[in-house]
Amino acid sequence: MMKRISKFQHGQCGSLNTSLKLLMGIVFFGLLALTSQAGGSTGEMTEDRAFQLAEEFGVDVGEVDEEIKEFLGLSKAEGVVVFAVIGNTPADLAGIKTKAVIKEVDGHEIRNLLDLGRALEKALPIQNFSVATYEPAGIDDQGIGGGLNFHLVRIAKD
Repeated sequence: MMKRISKFQHGQCGSLNTSLKLLMGIVFFGLLALTSQAGGSTGEMTEDRAFQLAEEFGVDVGEVDEEIKEFLGLSKAEGVVVFAVIGNTPADLAGIKTKAVIKEVDGHEIRNLLDLGRALEKALPIQNFSVATYEPAGIDDQGIGGGLNFHLVRIAKD
């Protein structure tokens, strides 16, 4: 028994090492497949994927640029602005509004479109999460300043 352990420790048991490596590979790829099925991502977030996830959530969005910053009266060009909310979607039911700047999704700060994509990729499978938005004061708000709003999102199952 001692000789077998010694050979194994020194890598001299070729067929046992090969079997263990094969088994570890199977376990790794099995876990990778489970992560993928659970909504996790194994690749880089792309703008196309971020737009797709935003649409699934129920918003048409774009990054805040200098023009949007000026239009909304923001202090810096950072974040993701909501151009439209699709009716009867999780975003609509949570009360997300057009011209809102998404600042946070389920505790993850949103500075750009890729941040939004990564956060939605994690949050959408959970089906219950929060979204923080900054909604600038509008002309009809009669002197009320904009503020940070928190929305609770619940995705109904069929």
